[in-house]
Amino acid sequence: MSDLDVIWTELLTEQPNPDTPDLDSFSALDIVTKMNEFDRSVPDAVGKVLPTVAQAINCIVDKLKEGGRLFYVGAGTSGRLGILDAAECPPTFNTPPDLVQAVIAGGTGAIFQALEHAEDHPEFGAADLRDGGVCGADVVVGIAASGRTPYVIGALQYARSVGAATISLACNVNARVSQYADIAIEVNTGPEILMGSTRLKAGTAQKLVLNMLSTGTMIRLGKVYRNLMVDVKATNEKLVERSKRIIMLATGVPYDVAARALSDAEGHVKLAIIMLQKQVDKPTARSLLDRADGFLRKALQADAHPREV
Repeated sequence: MSDLDVIWTELLTEQPNPDTPDLDSFSALDIVTKMNEFDRSVPDAVGKVLPTVAQAINCIVDKLKEGGRLFYVGAGTSGRLGILDAAECPPTFNTPPDLVQAVIAGGTGAIFQALEHAEDHPEFGAADLRDGGVCGADVVVGIAASGRTPYVIGALQYARSVGAATISLACNVNARVSQYADIAIEVNTGPEILMGSTRLKAGTAQKLVLNMLSTGTMIRLGKVYRNLMVDVKATNEKLVERSKRIIMLATGVPYDVAARALSDAEGHVKLAIIMLQKQVDKPTARSLLDRADGFLRKALQADAHPREV
């Protein structure tokens, strides 16, 4: 048996599941019942690594506050999950499109069609980050269910070489990618119902952790007030109506007042809330928000007209 064979036989995500040896004879109801049973174990597995996830959030926040960017790097399902999380940040939190980026082995063509061979080359991961201009100000999250994807390892090695902060996310313990990360998140999801199909439990775990990383980061950056997405970018009818609803919930005003305030604030929910709560004009609201570094709660607590010293 080769060294590579030994590595793969030791990965829990690549083991046959002892609970489903006759999976091919299951009825449809038996299949979904067993899948549901296994899926319920994923949040508990994630729950065991929450302190490490929180540490990763703090690292990302520090980098972004200093003007850095967040890069997700992965192959296959892991890469696509990174793309999904990155793509949701601009509409949800009104972030610049380059603040949270995702890189997938094989490039954009791999989003819709599997290009599995691309993940076998660590130099490809390094080259993609080099092309993205990754530098010491940035933070790179390498996502690999197996924990040994060469493309991801190459990306993390390059990130480290330029001084970027590195975080790994794997679904096996003692993962190889952990060796190349400042912060290693290892969620032990165990064997899949379908041997090696890590788009199942492992993919679910990765999605949960990525949700935490991006949402936790944005909350800590002041893009949330109470539990409201006050930095939402209203780019369609649904989001315009959501913006009005957020203003109503934050201020207690009726619909027509919220709609007018949103219009006066040129679609900026935070400014609309400040204008209503503090009874100030838009320039004053903008000044309050700027002085509060974008944190709405802090802006609402501030004196609208501070005395000059």
